[in-house]
Amino acid sequence: MTDQIRYLVAVNDEEQHALWQEGTELPAGWRAEGFSGTEEECVAHVDRVWPDIRPLSLRRRLADEAARQAGGAR
Repeated sequence: MTDQIRYLVAVNDEEQHALWQEGTELPAGWRAEGFSGTEEECVAHVDRVWPDIRPLSLRRRLADEAARQAGGAR
């Protein structure tokens, strides 16, 4: 039986998530999120903590636009 590869969950400033094999250096702009495990465990974790996969900047822009529209409708 071979050992299972272990992964860690990484996140960037846009709150995008990715899996990286443990022991592999993360690229610039990414940091360890704090969860590690098998690929299946990491994918399940990402599914729980990242329900809206749009980048943070897009979510903020859309929220700002919605707030402006709501303010103008009064």
